[in-house]
Amino acid sequence: MKAERSSFRRILVAVLLASTILSGGGGYLAARALAANDAALPAAPVEQLAVKPSFADLVEKVKPAVVNIATTEKATRQAQRLPQSPFPPGSPFEEFFRQFGDQQQRRSGPQHALGSGFIIDPAGYVVTNNHVVDGADKIVVTLDDGREFPATVKGRDAKTDLALLKIESKTPLPYVAFGDSDRARIGDWVVAVGNPFGLGGSVSAGIVSARGRNLNSGPYDNFLQIDAPINPGNSGGPLFDQSGKVIGIATAIYTPNGGNVGIGFAVPSNLAGSVIAQLKDSGMVARGWLGVTMQPMTEALAKAVGRKNAEGVLVNDVQADGPAAKAGLKQGDVVIALNGNTIRDPRDLATQVAGLKAGDRAKLDVWREGREKTLTITVGSQPAERSAALDEAGREERVGLALAPVTPELRARLGLDEAKGAVVTEVTPDSRAEESGVRPGDVILGVAGHAVANPAEAAEQIETARQQHREAVTLLVRREGTTYYLALQLA
Repeated sequence: MKAERSSFRRILVAVLLASTILSGGGGYLAARALAANDAALPAAPVEQLAVKPSFADLVEKVKPAVVNIATTEKATRQAQRLPQSPFPPGSPFEEFFRQFGDQQQRRSGPQHALGSGFIIDPAGYVVTNNHVVDGADKIVVTLDDGREFPATVKGRDAKTDLALLKIESKTPLPYVAFGDSDRARIGDWVVAVGNPFGLGGSVSAGIVSARGRNLNSGPYDNFLQIDAPINPGNSGGPLFDQSGKVIGIATAIYTPNGGNVGIGFAVPSNLAGSVIAQLKDSGMVARGWLGVTMQPMTEALAKAVGRKNAEGVLVNDVQADGPAAKAGLKQGDVVIALNGNTIRDPRDLATQVAGLKAGDRAKLDVWREGREKTLTITVGSQPAERSAALDEAGREERVGLALAPVTPELRARLGLDEAKGAVVTEVTPDSRAEESGVRPGDVILGVAGHAVANPAEAAEQIETARQQHREAVTLLVRREGTTYYLALQLA
């Protein structure tokens, strides 16, 4: 049996070798036979193959403008525990309260973090992610040539996770420019430069693998999905096209194991550019506002209202005296287009409206009672952003409060009737708010003798008192069914 197997192997090897030799000879003869007619033949496929491009020239040009960002947050003592969530099970705020209520670990020392960023102006404006610098007491920007600069926050926008920093240099700094992310096609090469795992300036390459990704991280999610290796520390770093323009800012990764698995997400430059421009001009972002709540259309709803498809958004409610109400929009209307642009879902409408400015006039196409109707609306500004004292996370940072609106669920649970106000979701340890006796779960009904209807109004009244150089301001607070006055220390 062994002899037969050995013989079979020798035969097989011989056949393979013979095939190779014959193939070689056949190829040679075929080449001789076709030589006379090669003018009529197309170029050989091997001549059409393209060698993978080198990104060395691109990297050499842009890398000096990419920076490392190191942040330090002071140590804080144990956070207060929220004794009992005022929200019913399943409420959107239940998890929000639980996260703050479970903060029981003490910090033994300052907290450090590393991220990436890039310079967009020779005067020293640096773009990064909001989550890279959020809560930082000290920020240091390190250039590719090793120079270090202390940085200040010019402005932040939590809804798009973007921040703008400022560093001061005696000489102009290297910088890069935003490109047009709308021109990026699926399959295009991209190069990511950043500070993965704090290793220092590193480069990775990949392709755009998808567009318009919604990660449910904010109301304006519209991420580019890329397959370039992106790791912790890359956050805030630029994503370059082959011309050296920034078409995205690395923001998030899909990571079931804590490292790169080939899927990263970047804020597209066409969204980031407008946000950064506003942060540079005013330190905050003013977005358009209609004053409506809405829900997605379904096939069943489309049939119910006489529509042939489920595109558009159904208006649930129209805020009294808001821009939409003044334009004649009604509950039950289906918004199908804004300024001629088709509306597919609520995120689509929110994104388009956010791109408008307060005072802009817009055409709103709606479906009402079996036919289309066009309304002219004057866009307003989002109420939550009218006060610079309150950031996008609902935090009055100067006194150490985080606030949220009073929801119908909270109103019913606490017996507030129709009372409005702002619920305290967090009190910063060692802050003036903590020293003044404010607790998580308190509902602020009034500030300095003025009733407040929402967090923005509460923050505005507190800021007014600060600007008047008052040492303290009164807070009218509802706590566990009882109304109290507290003196919020400001100085």
